[in-house]
Amino acid sequence: MTRESRIWAAVMIVGLLALVGRAAFTSPGMGREYVRQVQTPNAPPQLSPATYGDYRRAVDANPNQTEVRFNLPRTIGLWVAAFFTLAIFSFLYRDNPFYKVAESVLVGVSAGYWIVVAFWDVLIPNLLGKISPPAVQSWAIPGLSGADATPNYTYLVPLMLGVMLLWRLAPKGAWISRWPLAFVIGAFAGLQLIGYLHGDFLAQIRNSILPLVAMNQGTINVGQSIENTLIVTGVLCCIAYFFFSFEHKGIMGGAARVGTWFLMITFGASFGYTVMGRIALLAIRLEFLLDDWLWLIDPLSRR
Repeated sequence: MTRESRIWAAVMIVGLLALVGRAAFTSPGMGREYVRQVQTPNAPPQLSPATYGDYRRAVDANPNQTEVRFNLPRTIGLWVAAFFTLAIFSFLYRDNPFYKVAESVLVGVSAGYWIVVAFWDVLIPNLLGKISPPAVQSWAIPGLSGADATPNYTYLVPLMLGVMLLWRLAPKGAWISRWPLAFVIGAFAGLQLIGYLHGDFLAQIRNSILPLVAMNQGTINVGQSIENTLIVTGVLCCIAYFFFSFEHKGIMGGAARVGTWFLMITFGASFGYTVMGRIALLAIRLEFLLDDWLWLIDPLSRR
């Protein structure tokens, strides 16, 4: 065993002992979930999440109360979530079986979840519900009425294309799946092109046509004028950078160099925004571990 492996093993053992000690000696113990019974009109009682503080206050008021109580299934889910979070974090050390298990579970659960969503939200209402509304209405969508309850056999075309797409899984005739795949890619590209032209290209041109001297009730708005000048200058210089019909010398070269600065600032801001988003996700997971699971912090005074 290398020196690095021994150090990491010692850190993990100390961390495990700390968790066991906290679970054994913290009263009433970390990582517990509580629920509160909620009475709803004309419906059986439901359970909503509660906090340890609610539980203690309810027990102090009435030791025999059942409104707020410890919930074992939610507690198991909490510990499973903590385990998978730590398993994903373990990749910071190196690739290991715990990370592989967590990764496989995440991919498998996500795939299964989206298959179910696609079946009930896409396949049933948008295909089977169009081809045979009475059959779907009897067991899946009882609210079908009016025009939605009239069969539309043109949806047999996407059904046929879907079956052809699955032909790739057959031992022979995989080439059949190329036809629906080409149709899907072509239709998607055409729709995205129109959406991009209206949403990005034309909108950018329209928003770049700005007055360099902005007026506000007969006076010059200095701040708005500077902002408009920067926008117009940045757009023109970035276009000059990507315009290769002329050699980047003289005025064209200077504009291209300025465009490079605008591009680098834009890329840097985008990258920083992305990093801050990932840091926010990391902070949420750390808060989950330290607050909901370990009870080391209590920012909302729930306990």
